[in-house]
Amino acid sequence: MKLEFLSALCAILISINLATADPNECELPPGLREEIAQYQPVVDSIFQLIVSGEYAGKTWQSLLEFTDRFGPRLTGSKQLEDAIDFAVQEMIAEGLDNVHTEEAIVSHWQRGREWAELVEPFHKNLPMLGLGKSVGTAPEGIRAEVIAVESFEEFENFTADQVEGKIVVFAPAWVGYGPTGRYRYDSPSVAAKKGAAAVLIRSMTPFSIGTPHTGTLSYDPEVRRIPAAAITVEDAMLLLRKYRRGDKMIIHLKMDAMNLDPTISRNTIGELEGHTFKNTSVVVVSGHMDSWDVGTGASDDAGGVFVSWKAVTFLKAMGLRPRRTIRAIYWTAEEQYLEGASEYERQHSDGEKDEFNVFFESDSGTFEPTGLDFSGNSDAQCIFAEIAKLMTGYDEFTFTEGSVGSDIGNWVRRGFPGVSLRNKNENYFWYHHTEGDTIELEDPAALDRITALWAATAYVIADLSIDIPKDVVSYSFQ
Repeated sequence: MKLEFLSALCAILISINLATADPNECELPPGLREEIAQYQPVVDSIFQLIVSGEYAGKTWQSLLEFTDRFGPRLTGSKQLEDAIDFAVQEMIAEGLDNVHTEEAIVSHWQRGREWAELVEPFHKNLPMLGLGKSVGTAPEGIRAEVIAVESFEEFENFTADQVEGKIVVFAPAWVGYGPTGRYRYDSPSVAAKKGAAAVLIRSMTPFSIGTPHTGTLSYDPEVRRIPAAAITVEDAMLLLRKYRRGDKMIIHLKMDAMNLDPTISRNTIGELEGHTFKNTSVVVVSGHMDSWDVGTGASDDAGGVFVSWKAVTFLKAMGLRPRRTIRAIYWTAEEQYLEGASEYERQHSDGEKDEFNVFFESDSGTFEPTGLDFSGNSDAQCIFAEIAKLMTGYDEFTFTEGSVGSDIGNWVRRGFPGVSLRNKNENYFWYHHTEGDTIELEDPAALDRITALWAATAYVIADLSIDIPKDVVSYSFQ
């Protein structure tokens, strides 16, 4: 399960540029190409109304009000549950169909007060963020000598006697969120096996201005749990250089983090009900409602929530009701190993082959859109390639092999078609899981173009005379 999660997580932002269907060579069912082409006026109207018409700027304005009102929305927090209540009330007011929530048992971690300081050979504050699910220190904290390494391979050269009671600093080179991210997940248990007292990890980012980045770790259940926190790139590299010079360093680390009993949260749902198929062949558009407890989670992932939410709201306001239902889902507890989406999947496992058609998810930033990534079999890719031609101003769509998104990853890997946003997110990891993830990252015009792209694509798929082909693999839930 852990490897499956990491695979899905890496797919959030790492696109695999492997085209597997040439739209010019596709053989579509008779008449389907002509049917799809007939949607061009509707698609153009959707873009006009959202990008430059009466709905222009409204996605950004709603996102602004939401993030200012509720701030960070850590799983288990009152802010998250208040935000869910608000979303339900607003969707009902907007006239969406079947608005409701579905409960999920989720983790409940609290950060508490925390700090780290280099006390020898000189005093220096070390900005830090405890990692999600980390245990805390004793009340007096941990004051210990430092070992600093760049890689797990380098750490293997240390004996347990050398590591016992020390704080281990991991400062891996950034080579991408997937490969480098394993240090955040695995370092606490790797170090604890040799008796380390705690770990400090270089933040998962290619660029820093003294900013720590949080995120969830993964404890090996067979290994003693030790405190773990992220420190800035600058401090991690300083500590690594000093250690390699032979400098003796002592750090004082204090963390009040606590793992409380699991609690109840909710996935939030609102629909544009289909006029022919209400509860079958549903097209899902989604993002996750929770965030970390730093910043306001505007980019990760309130932006993904609002492009999905407003896509459905605007289609409703335009009087466009497709054959199939478009269901907006705002997942809970994504940052806690996809707990909300996993519970939703368990709850909808009976008859899911008939219930669902295609899954959309935006969870890789909401910057200037450049197209859509798609995952599905070759027949599905051929149909999607034809639909992509309708999207005015978007010439280059990329079709990916493998998982698309995070929360929808399980469905995609089991054969359901998946769609995720392609956008200019080169700087996404500069702000990811930091105090810098706020509304200042979001551009109103870009959000309009994303919402229009999301709404138009979902509408065409939901209204076609045929389902998008899928190859569903059965799955056993424990």
